Amino acid sequence: MTVGRTWAVALLGLDGSLIEVEAGLGTQTPGVRLIGLPDSALREAEHRVRAGIINSGLEFPARHVTVNLSPAELPKQGAGFDLAIAMATLVAEGSVPPESVARTAHLGELALDGRLRPLRGVLPAVLAAARAGVEVILVPSANADEASLVPDIRVVAVPDLREAAIWHGASLESLPTEPIPAGSRQAPPPMEYDLADVIGNEEAIDALIVAAAGGHHVYMVGPPGAGKTMLAARLPSILPPLDEQAALEVASLRSLAGLEVGDTLSPVPPFESPHHTATASAMIGGGSRVIRPGSAARASNGILFLDEAPEFGAKVLDTLRQPLESGRISVERATAVAHFPARFQLVLAANPCPCGHYGSRDALCACPPTLRDRYLKRISGPLLDRVDIRLMVPRITAAQLRMQSREPHATSSQARQRVLAARARASARLRGTPWRFSGEVPGHFLRGPDLRLDPRVTEPLDRALERGSLSMRGYDRTLRVAWTLSDLDAVDRPTLSQVGRALALRRGGV
Repeated sequence: MTVGRTWAVALLGLDGSLIEVEAGLGTQTPGVRLIGLPDSALREAEHRVRAGIINSGLEFPARHVTVNLSPAELPKQGAGFDLAIAMATLVAEGSVPPESVARTAHLGELALDGRLRPLRGVLPAVLAAARAGVEVILVPSANADEASLVPDIRVVAVPDLREAAIWHGASLESLPTEPIPAGSRQAPPPMEYDLADVIGNEEAIDALIVAAAGGHHVYMVGPPGAGKTMLAARLPSILPPLDEQAALEVASLRSLAGLEVGDTLSPVPPFESPHHTATASAMIGGGSRVIRPGSAARASNGILFLDEAPEFGAKVLDTLRQPLESGRISVERATAVAHFPARFQLVLAANPCPCGHYGSRDALCACPPTLRDRYLKRISGPLLDRVDIRLMVPRITAAQLRMQSREPHATSSQARQRVLAARARASARLRGTPWRFSGEVPGHFLRGPDLRLDPRVTEPLDRALERGSLSMRGYDRTLRVAWTLSDLDAVDRPTLSQVGRALALRRGGV
């Protein structure tokens, strides 16, 4: 039996595995048999590959073709294997030299005329191939920009199957081809927000700087128009820029979600703000056939902002509890488990009551106390226990408005310099550990021999723990905030001042 071999990539979540694609010609009744745990879309490759080969001016074997996808126990999904199957078949038929095809990976869905359609998830697939040691990979022309973001691998963009065969050495004449475009996937350009735009709310601005410096989660409560959304939208502007690895991860998640990636890696942390009608699958990821990342995964290395948080479904909010602890999302299906990163900062915003006017000086709240209490308790206690900083955000006054014109706030650039300096101190302290800033450090390490604070410093936390007003998780998270405050204040260890301020931020009057 003549056998053609090449490589493709199977994606499961953000992880990719190299797949060997074998095509063999037999003496049975002419036809195509696909084996190796393909899904329904992949099984239909038989028809796409046959039409694509014939319409590219090549000869489809008039014999029985067996296509094996190995390892067989790994699930394979989607139409991205078409190009690899076609190339292995052409090698088995003798139209293409085997040497070049055998050492090259192929990604692409075939149209019936032989052109290549762009794919979702090309960036993480090319990244997985590079990590597996592949040196050359062929991709559709429309995916060339994002594929080229991966270093240490040669990316060859081809518009159709005929050009792919020519590149591998087939004796064919090149014909002009109009590549299939990627379509309109481009998101609107991000708005340029600056912290100097905020009027009043000095305490909230200081709390945001603490949150950015330590990677802490934030919960803001205030009436409509107080500036909660405005504050949250400016948090990415004071975060440190993404390093290359984080930017590549963010771009890979965007590629999996079918969003525009571009030809350069963006250093701007992502900002995801799903609507309160979002389902649990939309929040953490899912799908019946192909598992896609949800808002929480796409917010990794950035901000997940839930405006009107009590309006979200209770089950949707509680799906975030495990990712907030582990920094990872696992979506389980009967045949596979997909993993996504979830290292995001959670920012929750809520009105103080259903009408939004409780506590306002210029409006009367008609909500009874039981209704106000029940409204805010839609956010469960276990979820709020994972939030480090809680704020009451009041509406600004006319006096604050006049003062702002004379004494504007610090700009985002100035605040970012404070954040970078604090993170540099934390990074130096945590050198030799797997953590980079205070918000990542587990409580047992903060209470360990290296960083344990004097009992006189932790006395306010110990009393709160004894009274039951602070859980053990809350105790550790308050310690994290105290260390962040010490980094911002440029002191070596938290003092009673930093611990008291951290406890005040934990309580926040909410």
